[in-house]
Amino acid sequence: MTDRGGVVAAATGAEALTTELPAGRPTGWWGMVMFVATEATLFACLLGSYFYLRFQYGPQWPPPGIEDPTLLKPLVMTAILVPSSLPVMWAERGIRHGQRWRLRLGMAATLLMGTTFLLLQGTEYDEKLHMFSLTTNAYGSLFYVITGFHGLHVLVGLTMIGWLLVASLRGGSFGAHRHDRVRNVAIYWHFVDTVWVAILFTIYLSPRL
Repeated sequence: MTDRGGVVAAATGAEALTTELPAGRPTGWWGMVMFVATEATLFACLLGSYFYLRFQYGPQWPPPGIEDPTLLKPLVMTAILVPSSLPVMWAERGIRHGQRWRLRLGMAATLLMGTTFLLLQGTEYDEKLHMFSLTTNAYGSLFYVITGFHGLHVLVGLTMIGWLLVASLRGGSFGAHRHDRVRNVAIYWHFVDTVWVAILFTIYLSPRL
């Protein structure tokens, strides 16, 4: 058969293929945004439950026998975790320009900062468990559920960042035109950092107000 009208050529040419590319944000971006929105709703419910039970309990919060949460370690943890978004942003912008070295360096820095945060959280738990546990009262349950759930999200984020770092070191297909995975991980990590700020205010600062 002959292609008299050039139908095949028109359908497979560069111009035709370009018009078939999906417009707007890629599917992965929407998937990550929807996932973050779902998790944000869950955290909002947990923090809302904290304030509800606090005002239902009475004027003394935390309950008798539990000291007000100390601020030094949480503030140090905040000073480590929140700025960890900067290396992620730097790495993402670097890979947009094809600079893999920036991706590797930024992911490594964030991995180190996030791991340090989790180690400090572990030492905080070791101190708190001498005063109250998950089953002591409503305050103990809320404290460990909220901070522990956030710590789990940090661990998931570190796993994704570690995967990006290993993949980039092994010559993964990252570049100026292939950086969607980096952007999606960056969205998730910024969400983790933002949630921690809300937890800092709720758990550590609000009892002192």
